[in-house]
Parts: sequence; structure tokens; C-alpha cells
Amino acid sequence: MTEPSPLRRIVLVEDEPALRENYIIALSRAGFDVYGYPDAQSALEAVRQRLPDAAIIDIGLGRDSEAGFDLCRSLRELSARLPILFLTARDSELDVISGLRLGADDYLTKDISLAQLVARVNTVLRRVEAFSESEADDSIRIVGLLELNQPRLVAKWRGEAVDLTVTEFWLVDCLARNPGQVRSRQQLMDAANLVLDDQTITAHVKRIRAKFLAMDDTFGGIQTVYGLGYRWIDKLLY
Repeated sequence: MTEPSPLRRIVLVEDEPALRENYIIALSRAGFDVYGYPDAQSALEAVRQRLPDAAIIDIGLGRDSEAGFDLCRSLRELSARLPILFLTARDSELDVISGLRLGADDYLTKDISLAQLVARVNTVLRRVEAFSESEADDSIRIVGLLELNQPRLVAKWRGEAVDLTVTEFWLVDCLARNPGQVRSRQQLMDAANLVLDDQTITAHVKRIRAKFLAMDDTFGGIQTVYGLGYRWIDKLLY
């Protein structure tokens, strides 16, 4: 008899007990194994013991209005692939951009319905399910000096792995699939299953550029086409 698949583990960081309990109940009913924490320190200690399948974090925790940002940074240092979602009442453009620049995969505000929350968590988890694929099923695409392994969500530049988040990988994949072709911000959002605005896509692209430039200061593969979007330029062409 086949063993049932283990439930996907979710770490939820929310300092308001009633809200935390509501989210835990909703996600548990959706089939997740949810662990709730009231503060960044306890959550970080738990993640260091065992990496979850996804983390959902608030920004303001207790008296520290920026604790969630610091936690996101620490989680990203532990894993480039861990899906991280902000779930917060703060909806300013600056907060959204700050969260995404720190490496979050999605940014949700607390006016979102519980059903929508579950759907967004499922979306980011579907993007990482490919990590369980065997090497025999790998499909690698070469675009100049860029190598994309879509089943494993791994990108390499000049043979070295680029430390991309799940969302960042899909954005690069969308751009590089047709070099030279302009991709609108909406097309990029669709490719990464994001529901964001133009500014947050810009923040993601800036972060991606910075990562490639840190490896190769001659990198110019992502070109901004003002008013239209972005396109991937083959290294051999610039």
C-alpha cells in the first residue's frame, strides 16, 4: 500500500493571537501542516531546526515595526528557494518594494480572503514541486551564457549557479525564453503567477540584475524598454 504524501509544512509568523489562529485553521483545513509563531526569533529558531515548505510572515511583530523584514532577510540567507510571503496590513508602495527587494516571493495584504490566501500559497508551492523531479526528467535550455534548468528551477551564468528565488527564476525564464522579444510587466507577472503592480516588477528586476552583476560586472542581459517592459539580450550581442 502506498504511503500518503506528507503534508507540506508552513511556518506562519503573526503576533496577533486571534489572527494567527484564523490563518492556522484556514491553512490546516486546506491540507497544510501549519506552525504558528508570535515573533521572529522563535520562528527563526524553528526554521533553523527544520526548513519548511513555505513561510508566511507579518512585517510588524510586537514592538518591532520592521521585524518581518529582518526575518525575511535571515530566512533568505538560510535558503534561496524557500517561498516567502508577506501577509501584512501595511500596503504602502515602499513597504511592498522593500519586501520584494529582500527576496520575498509574494506580498499580500490582510484584506485578502482566506480562500485567496490559500490559493496564493498553493501557487508558490506549485513552482517548487519540480525540485522532487529526478535528474532524468531534467530539461535544460541554453541561451548564450545562461543555462536554465526549469524542472529544478536552477539558473547558471557562465557555469555558476545564480542565487535566485523561485519568483526571480520564473521572471528570468520568461525573459530568456525568447531573446530580444520585449516582455511587458503583465506578461512577467503572468509567468511568475504574481498579482502585483508595475513598481514591484521593477523591484524584482533590479534585484535580479544585481545578482547577475555581482557574478559578472559586464552583465547586460536584461534591457529595459521604456514604456513597454524588458527583454533578454544574448551575451554575444552586447
